[in-house]
Amino acid sequence: MADKDKQQDAMAAEPQDARSEEQPQGAADGGGQNGEPAKGVLQTIRDSVREDDARPSRSLTLRKILGGDILTAELVRSQIWLFVLIVAFMVLYVAFRYQCQQDLLTIDRLEKELKDAKYKALSSSSALTERCRESHILEMLRDNKDSLLHPAEQPPYIINVPEE
Repeated sequence: MADKDKQQDAMAAEPQDARSEEQPQGAADGGGQNGEPAKGVLQTIRDSVREDDARPSRSLTLRKILGGDILTAELVRSQIWLFVLIVAFMVLYVAFRYQCQQDLLTIDRLEKELKDAKYKALSSSSALTERCRESHILEMLRDNKDSLLHPAEQPPYIINVPEE
């Protein structure tokens, strides 16, 4: 088992051309099915890795996050529209919350004005009711002494007129 690992490490260290001359690909890996040579584990890894791929970071630090290094990761780049959607929803949330607060302030101000108007109407109605009372009017007539009006001494009675 240890010899096989050493052989694979040695093969990895040799250039591709040197290995192809020494032995066929399938012979090193034990061959494939149906006469096709099977790829080795190292060869598969080499095929899947390219030089332009970003190497994964070993540690995630605050400096990398604030510096923007995390934004170069493939995961973040593939999810950019999700981030745009989240930001759009946050902007809408803040805008609607601000508008709601403005509306609540307006409602409070208008309710206060309505309450003040109701109190003024109530006090005006009360003053008018007081001035229109019969006793108050009679008192005003007595004080002025220039009016020919005086209270009735007989109670009022109903006159029935027959309809023709």
